[in-house]
Amino acid sequence: MKPTRVLHVVGVMDRGGVETWLLHVMRCIDRRKLQMDFLVHTTRTGAYDAELQSLGARIFPCPDTPHPLRYAKRFMEINGQSGPFDVIHSHLHGFSGFVMSLACGLRIPMRISHSHSCSSRVPGSRGQHAYRHASRWLISANCTHGLAASGPAADDLFGERWQSDPRFEVLPCGVDLAPFRQTVDRARVRSEFGFDNRNMVIGHVGRFDGPKNHDFLVDIAAQAVAQNSDARLLLVGDGPLRPVIEAKVRQLGLTRHVIFAGSRSDVPRLLLGAMDKFLFPSLHEGLGLALIEAQAAGLPCAISSEIPSEADLVPQLITRMPLENSPATWADRVLRIRPAGVPQALTRVENSPFNVVTSARKLANTYGA
Repeated sequence: MKPTRVLHVVGVMDRGGVETWLLHVMRCIDRRKLQMDFLVHTTRTGAYDAELQSLGARIFPCPDTPHPLRYAKRFMEINGQSGPFDVIHSHLHGFSGFVMSLACGLRIPMRISHSHSCSSRVPGSRGQHAYRHASRWLISANCTHGLAASGPAADDLFGERWQSDPRFEVLPCGVDLAPFRQTVDRARVRSEFGFDNRNMVIGHVGRFDGPKNHDFLVDIAAQAVAQNSDARLLLVGDGPLRPVIEAKVRQLGLTRHVIFAGSRSDVPRLLLGAMDKFLFPSLHEGLGLALIEAQAAGLPCAISSEIPSEADLVPQLITRMPLENSPATWADRVLRIRPAGVPQALTRVENSPFNVVTSARKLANTYGA
């Protein structure tokens, strides 16, 4: 039998929650039954491109998103020259509406729009509201399936009555939990960043962009250092706002206390070995896979009330706080959180829908493979 051919549509296959999940799914699937390729909105090489290609995937650049007609032409060329595809699976939130309409025009049998965000909670201009409305309409009119990382993410892209439409469902993205079973030399990992036994290391993993709220993270760090000079903030990730946040850290005199680890391939090792607590004050999240990983590592987590409740896999590890609270209040609470000591934390995550093995199996079933 021929494998089911799937074309994922993403921005770029760099290190990020959705992209990492897709890479881990690629490692799990039976490639005799599923052929997964990737259409990306860039001409540069993504961090995961080489491994994906080694696993049999093809990467198709389609960078013309500002020019709909050129984008449509390139999209059709890819499908004409490299198809036919059985499934178009778009991970682009609002832009998925345009992708779904193109896929419908090509008569691709399965057209999936996948919501990973709750971005419409952020106030926008009249034009942005019009774009969101048009995107929802195009998705509803042209998709055959709609998947979402959480209930709020489904509300955001499919409307609050999505549960009455059999096309739409929640399909949690998963995490590769194998690295969390490995033994980590904690002293060695901490020494790589200059941490010693006196330091309380508060960690964060996330791309440097608006929703992750790095500006507020640094404000919390400043207050934490004022209360405990041995406190440190370890920021893992990269992105367009990193230079702005680095400048703020210098301006506040926190250079010795805030460490920028950059984009890393060993995030589980850092969660297990470097961090004492995890801080996640996002403005909004579709779910937040970094939070799932932090719980797998057994870290106590201080998170914003905006995070979907589906992410609370180990409640003993979770402290929720409203973003309206001051940085000083956040810092005081974070410093007071004690390690929860939940020995079965990893087991709970393994037995949840956020285990990538479970997630990949459910996705393959969705494709009919």
